[in-house]
Amino acid sequence: MSDIRKESLQKHYEWQGKIEIAPRTHARTREELALAYTPGVAEPCLEIQKDVQKSYALTRRHNTVAVITDGSAVLGLGDIGPEAGMPVMEGKCLLFKEFGNVDAIPLCIRSKDTDEFVRTVELLLGSFGGVNLEDISAPRCFEIERRLKEVSDIPIFHDDQHGTAIVVAAGVLNALKVAGKKIEDVTVTVCGAGAAGIAIGRMLINLGAHDVIYCDKQGILYEGMEGLDAERARLVIGTNRAHKRGGLAEAVAGADVFVGVSAAGVLKPEMVSTMNRGAIVFAMANPTPEIFPDEAKAAGALVVGTGRSDFPNQVNNVLAFPGVFRGALDARAKQITEDMKVAAAYALAGLVSDEELCAECILPDAFDERVCDAVAKAVSDACR
Repeated sequence: MSDIRKESLQKHYEWQGKIEIAPRTHARTREELALAYTPGVAEPCLEIQKDVQKSYALTRRHNTVAVITDGSAVLGLGDIGPEAGMPVMEGKCLLFKEFGNVDAIPLCIRSKDTDEFVRTVELLLGSFGGVNLEDISAPRCFEIERRLKEVSDIPIFHDDQHGTAIVVAAGVLNALKVAGKKIEDVTVTVCGAGAAGIAIGRMLINLGAHDVIYCDKQGILYEGMEGLDAERARLVIGTNRAHKRGGLAEAVAGADVFVGVSAAGVLKPEMVSTMNRGAIVFAMANPTPEIFPDEAKAAGALVVGTGRSDFPNQVNNVLAFPGVFRGALDARAKQITEDMKVAAAYALAGLVSDEELCAECILPDAFDERVCDAVAKAVSDACR
């Protein structure tokens, strides 16, 4: 890990940025200059003035996404500031282009004021076909996303929430097949009630899960619990059907699925041993998971996934967001709905054939060239 970090730093000094602007035409002659710029450019301007929707046909807006952060929750590093978050935003833009052929522009906003952030993004919406919110701390990220959706006529997508939820959901669907269980019959424990954990729980409920238990530093969350913010108070309505109290040990006892988006080492082998037979463990804390796969399996887990590339069943957001935006842009979607996210999860799960499906293979590889097209088509079809 330290070698990779040192080499990456050196490469970043060499690259001096991971993306750049490339022209789709040229201005090397007087005629080319006249067509691409003045005087010819006045005609598309006037067309867009008459019908703003023509901005999608006459500019690159139809294929351009803004990747926006305030630097308050950057990739496991925490609140490091907008400029320090730029390498991650550039990396995200690189993945958009490499995996989905979507042009993406990184924007790092120097404000943690929610009103100021929302207004800034709102003023920029006419330049883009979609917005990917990235690495914004909870609970502010929920309000920012909600308010932007209210004022936006283009898709607003918080990948830390919904991209993670789509990939986890696909993995859980296939893991349940391996375990011979149905989603409506299982108990799911979600450890970590931040942006990702909340979205994952809601996604699994949308897929048919009836019994979800959330647990965080405060212990098991339950309806009527004191000290919950508004988002978590809404979250726990109708969950935790057994009315459990206590900490993580109590939350996982008798559970079928554990989903961790929390902290290193919090899930102990003795906790896994109390889960139901055929237990499914998604330990996604990075770089050190809640429990390592060998420990989880020794304690009785049947299927284990992590966020790491050096273990089987990597839960990687790159399986979702390029295809989600590709499909939304192609369908000229105004928003990314729950139905579109569910469709994406099923499409992703469906790429693992019955012959391939096993405890060590519940998700397609991140470099599987079918992924973006399959997810994009599912999202586009659900939109239309």
